Amino acid sequence: MKVLGACPLDCPDACSWVVTVEDGVATGLRGNKEHPVTRGALCVKVNRYLEQVGAPGRLRYPMRRVGPKGSGQFERISWDAALDEITTRVTGIIDEFGGEAIWPFHGTGSLGYLQGLEGFPGRRMFNLLGASHHAPTICSVAGGAGLRYTLGTSGGMDPEDFAQSKLILLWGTNPLTSGHHLWKFVQDSGAYLVSIDPVRTRTSERCDEHIAPLPGTDAALALGLLHVIVSLGAQDEQFIAEHTEGWPEFRDRIAEFTPERTAAITGVPRDRIVALGERIARTRPTAIRASQGMQRHAGGGMALRVLACLPGVTGDWAIPGGGLHYSTSGHFELDVAALTRDDLLPHPVRTLSMTRLGEALLETDEPPVKALFVIGANPVGSNPDQRRVIEGLSREDLFTVVLEHFDTDTVDYADIVLPATMQPEHLDVLAGYGHLYLIWNEPAVAPPGECLSTTETFRRLSQRLGLTEPALYDSDEELAAQLLKGYDLDRLRADGFLKVQAGPVPAGKLQFVSTRAQSAGHDPLPDYTPPADSGDGLVLISAASHYFLNSTFGSNPELRRRAGESSITLHPDDAAARGIADGAAVVVSNDRGSFEAVAEISDRVRPGVAGTTKGRWAKFTGGATVNATIAERDADYGGGAVFHDNRVEVRPR
Repeated sequence: MKVLGACPLDCPDACSWVVTVEDGVATGLRGNKEHPVTRGALCVKVNRYLEQVGAPGRLRYPMRRVGPKGSGQFERISWDAALDEITTRVTGIIDEFGGEAIWPFHGTGSLGYLQGLEGFPGRRMFNLLGASHHAPTICSVAGGAGLRYTLGTSGGMDPEDFAQSKLILLWGTNPLTSGHHLWKFVQDSGAYLVSIDPVRTRTSERCDEHIAPLPGTDAALALGLLHVIVSLGAQDEQFIAEHTEGWPEFRDRIAEFTPERTAAITGVPRDRIVALGERIARTRPTAIRASQGMQRHAGGGMALRVLACLPGVTGDWAIPGGGLHYSTSGHFELDVAALTRDDLLPHPVRTLSMTRLGEALLETDEPPVKALFVIGANPVGSNPDQRRVIEGLSREDLFTVVLEHFDTDTVDYADIVLPATMQPEHLDVLAGYGHLYLIWNEPAVAPPGECLSTTETFRRLSQRLGLTEPALYDSDEELAAQLLKGYDLDRLRADGFLKVQAGPVPAGKLQFVSTRAQSAGHDPLPDYTPPADSGDGLVLISAASHYFLNSTFGSNPELRRRAGESSITLHPDDAAARGIADGAAVVVSNDRGSFEAVAEISDRVRPGVAGTTKGRWAKFTGGATVNATIAERDADYGGGAVFHDNRVEVRPR
């Protein structure tokens, strides 16, 4: 039997896949050849997904902590015992502190609309309890906000249109590691390819040109390129007149970023800035692919504002194969409000920021956070300021429930662990943020042991809490129908995927001057915002690993073997100045924390920059990872994370 499904992981490609089932067992997994983006191919990580599903270390039964927090010592218990204990603790917390003392902490372990982050499973129940809301700020919020100020939408060009481009700027993105299906359309184009990245990545090595700016200076580089374009008179005056507002003011701002000034800020030689600006000026259509990594710094939202303006000046927004692709999420008109049912709230509640977990657990009061439900997340492995996150999770008065597949670093701090189903075992609906397809995930096999879907877990907990609201007990099929109102659900389920219509970009006139940004306290004009972590040391980039996806697969033995030891790449000049040889054991540190790694000396990073990858588990790397050095600090817009606005020192161990 062949069962159509979808990859749930935090990747733009949201692959359509086919599960082969024999005698009730999943025996094969491949990409769906019929899907226009997946085209039959999965990534090196997801090719091992069935291995994960059947892994010996998978959690299959509810557990209760029996040792100190952090020890990872648990005993198996029944679902009845687990639900009874959760009910007793939650009702006691509500009676003493109120519902806002409960925080449902959702992560990107699944991007499903029923079982994962996109639909906030359990939120109906938490709303009835008056729990705090959760702001998922860890990924792309700053860039999305910047795009909305400029374009009126966070949706951009259809990635399939890259096949029509003549010049492609891969800006702060490494699709051969993170979202490799875009590369097929890039190759089909025959375009001149420019990688703009502080690190020479797998993708950079396949491009015609690689430009390495200092991290966090992307907005300045874009403004410098615009200076060259405008100096040549290559702006599209007709597009500007008909489709934009605020051009005279923005033109004055562009004039401030001469090639000389831009070179001083970015570390990119003046001649290369001028040459690329001239290439953009004479090449239509030009497309930009910018991904989430480039906006994880103090000026991340502003950087996306500037990038969105570039095709507004050249007129590329009006040309097929031109424009900017950041995320297609803004094009999906799904009724998420019907899933979350915020109308069930008894009163307004506060919102807690995902990337401020340590601060919230240690400092928030009125009320303090007393119960934490961790759903599809591994904050010990993925959140900034690892030390403070661990300190907060170690509180004896914090009741922590974790829904998980494996014994992650975060599971070690749980009071109750609930075993969750994986993708071939439950119903879900996905939407790619790197394409325009809805994807249906049909359950293919029964879950192992006593694993339950996230939706079923909260249905059972709602019943144990004595809640009578009928909406809490909607089936997964009913939830899908509510989400997909206006779409042909039967066709989606039968075919496995359905392409949606992209809305216009810009949505209205492109705002070179944004009154909305101004009213929110920001500069109405796009500008360059310097990194916040300035001073001595190296700027540390912690990019996506080729073998892990965030911290998913971090316990997979084969992928850990292929990833090798935790390493940090240093430019030869920086290594020599510190007396560090290739292969040497080093300590990477700042005033927030430290982690251990092995030095790799290479010119793949520019001077002043160090490179490592995220996704490792602390329990396998000496008790700390790169996130021990990351600040719990907000980007300029939306409270986004600042993983790449991080200075460290590196010394021999």
